Amino acid sequence: MRVFLRRIRRRQRSVLGSTCYRSSAYHPLRPWQVRERSFRTTPLGRRGLDPQDVREFLDRVAGDLAAVYDALGQSRRETDRIKNALRRWQSEQAQARNERGYDR
Repeated sequence: MRVFLRRIRRRQRSVLGSTCYRSSAYHPLRPWQVRERSFRTTPLGRRGLDPQDVREFLDRVAGDLAAVYDALGQSRRETDRIKNALRRWQSEQAQARNERGYDR
């Protein structure tokens, strides 16, 4: 049972990265969540933020988040491509090595 739990913890760590200490309940903020976020208006006579300024800022943050997620996706696809190419090359090298060993 302990081995099973260790494996699960390792998988969680590898998904989040080695320096990330977030709980398993943490879910990253998505651009659509930022765009759809609304704030209550302040009652009359109280200070508050200009709703238009808040909306513009949230749209800007959502755009930046979308760009970051796109870059992350591209990076992961490139990483997968390189890993697959390395695996193929290693398999070819091992096969060639085995064939040379059998010819002797």
